[in-house]
Amino acid sequence: MRLLVVGANGLLGSNVVHVGQRHDWTVMGTYHSSQPAFDIPLTQFDLAEYESFNEVLETHEPDLVINCAAMTDVDSCETNPERATVLNGDAPGALATQCAATDVEFVHVSTDYVFDGTARDPYHEGETPNPVQVYGDSKLAGERAVQRTDGEHLIARLSFVWGVHRSSSELTGFPAWVRGQLASGGPVPLFTDQWVTPTRAGQAAATLLELVDAGATGLYHVACQSCVTPYEFGEVVAGQLGADAALLTEGSTDDIDRDATRPTYTCLDVSAVESHLGRPQPTLESDVKEIWGTVC
Repeated sequence: MRLLVVGANGLLGSNVVHVGQRHDWTVMGTYHSSQPAFDIPLTQFDLAEYESFNEVLETHEPDLVINCAAMTDVDSCETNPERATVLNGDAPGALATQCAATDVEFVHVSTDYVFDGTARDPYHEGETPNPVQVYGDSKLAGERAVQRTDGEHLIARLSFVWGVHRSSSELTGFPAWVRGQLASGGPVPLFTDQWVTPTRAGQAAATLLELVDAGATGLYHVACQSCVTPYEFGEVVAGQLGADAALLTEGSTDDIDRDATRPTYTCLDVSAVESHLGRPQPTLESDVKEIWGTVC
């Protein structure tokens, strides 16, 4: 399998590269500005210039493209909606169209933020999206653009992504921030009124490639099976570190003034991916334990 990872220098993209190499696939990648430290063929590619993607395909001749590139800063999307629309909404459909024209499989990564957060049971794939900010709206537009293209495609929604960046080997995301705050010895304020199903990037990458191997198409939710608040996530991190959990303090999403609204509940139902692959998705505790010895 010849795999091209669009956005290979991102957290998820770096893990897709890593897992693809472990599969003994021929892995190639694109990056926007900073070239990752991978010993693979790499091409600089600006997602905003998506019409030039045919040249990337001609250079690398992949069998499979996994698009991990996106504008993911939620507040920046809110203040720059035009760019968010181009990168998250227009580009995925264009990439999928160009892949379909050359019989290349296409996988696109989306987000739990396509939901409005008014539910109190995990969202399954068939529920109607209703984003409450530009980021979610642009990502939903990208999903729909991919779905409108010819051929069959795989779309995966992820939630609260964290993990080890495989180019730098550094822990990235929420647990890294909590670890740093705990090390400082000061109070660590964490939300108790937001619920997510955190997605470890390495586990998500492995799941995506499993789905490809299984011939899956359509839409799947890929996350851990634990629906938790950031405060509860912090408790898991503190427990793994052996740190004083008393440093964790309860906070509210209302305490922070941000440009973009965040949904308060975006837990994802992962039963569909579990059924298709014939195995459970991990718990948050097992995900944290899986990587902790390599980063601490």
